[in-house]
Amino acid sequence: MARIRHIAIVVEDSEKSAAFYTTAFGLKEVFRNKNNDTQGQWSIFLTDGYINLALLPIKQPLGVHHFGFAVDDVEAAMDQALAAGALPPAYALPRDGRQAETFVTDPLLGTKLDISRGWLTERPAGPARMDTSTPVPAG
Repeated sequence: MARIRHIAIVVEDSEKSAAFYTTAFGLKEVFRNKNNDTQGQWSIFLTDGYINLALLPIKQPLGVHHFGFAVDDVEAAMDQALAAGALPPAYALPRDGRQAETFVTDPLLGTKLDISRGWLTERPAGPARMDTSTPVPAG
């Protein structure tokens, strides 16, 4: 059975949003990711030890961007969702450290649904940051 383990929200300022959620609710930071979509800010991943909250500073409407289901078999879960009427992924997700493995779309609401083997609920043993932004040439 799939388990809801991830909620991603679009924010204006990921540092301020992270400060709010860590102070107000005691969430802990587990990872940061910066790429060409994050407008020079870090996407910040927080957790309560069970659910992961991703703060995404991207050019999208503010609020819930998608939510994610942890599953044992991503391919089987995607096939089951598609058979139930979900819309297929629009693109292949890059393998640059992001934790999502595939997205489908709820056919009734248009909400993105993230299907993955899981999300961080504690800091990784290795680097807790990843910057895959393309450098902007000087000039």
